[in-house]
Formats: sequence, C-alpha cells, structure tokens
Amino acid sequence: MKIGYARVSTEEQKLERQLDALNEAGCERIFLEKITGTKRNRPELDKLLNILREGDVVIISDLTRLGRSTNDLITIVNEIKERGADLKSLKETWLDTTTPQGKLMFTIFSGLAEFERDLIVQRTKEGLEAAKRRGVKVGRKPAEKDKVELLFKLYDSKQYTIKEIMTATGLSKPTVFRYLRKRKSGTLS
Repeated sequence: MKIGYARVSTEEQKLERQLDALNEAGCERIFLEKITGTKRNRPELDKLLNILREGDVVIISDLTRLGRSTNDLITIVNEIKERGADLKSLKETWLDTTTPQGKLMFTIFSGLAEFERDLIVQRTKEGLEAAKRRGVKVGRKPAEKDKVELLFKLYDSKQYTIKEIMTATGLSKPTVFRYLRKRKSGTLS
C-alpha cells in the first residue's frame, strides 16, 4: 500500500500542495500533520509508523517534511525499514528505497551521518580530556555547602520527609541520597 505523509509547521501554512502531490503519486492513505518538524513526538507520523506492514511504501513530497536533522531522518527511515516498508521522496528522486540505487544512496548517507556522530563524540572526549589536563573540573558542580549542611540537619532531626528536605534545600532526590550515602560511607569531602 502507498501511504502518504504531509506536514506543515504552523496552522497558517497549507497542506494542499503536498496533498495534491501525494494523491497524484497514488497514495491510498495520507496522514496530515500541522506540527514543527523539530519535535520528534508527532502523533500522525507515529500512527503511520504503527500501521506499516511489509511491502508498504511511505511517500513524502520532500525530505524536509519527514524531519529537520540528519539523525532524525535516519532514525525515521530505519523505523520504516524495520517494519519491512520503503520510503520514496517525490522531490529527492535519489531517495527511493524501493530501488537498488535508492537503497545504496540512503546507505551512503546513513554512513556519513554515523561518521559525523562519531566525530562529535570523539571531539567531545578530546575536549574533556584537554580540559582535565588544564585542571578544569568537568561534570556537575557540587551542591553548595550550606545546602548540604541543611540537608543533614533536617534529615538528622527525623522530623522531615525526603520530599520536604528536597523542597527546603532545592536538591534533587538522587542528590539527597548521594550525599546521605557519602556521609554514611565516610567519603564525604
């Protein structure tokens, strides 16, 4: 089955151009959405993905309708592939996973996106290591000393719940318990 997906970012924008193109392409069912492409939670796209069966073809007017970032696009296309379906863009004719050429092109672009992600991870690690060598402390800043003192005072009084202690100190539940564990184990510095 040919299934269309059309999306515009705002209520003021019109779906007619995309709808005409998808109807002309022979879509038997079309999902329409008025929501920004930067949000991953798109109800109509999720419905479309949930009904896909092996052999279905998702048709879009152009790639920007499906997602805004390379990573998002690749994630969505992989979800389509996992369901045994294909994807075809009417504007970007190279993106047609129903053909061997289209599959090859998508595989190349997926590889480039993965390479880009790996480079970002590598640069981040290198940057953190360089900062550590220069003596820069990385990670979360420790809670202020007075907050921790108040935490222990309230906790030791046995008159307050953890929730009340969290509210009074502004510390999160994991932070409260981390400081309590550190004090108990004698590793509080």
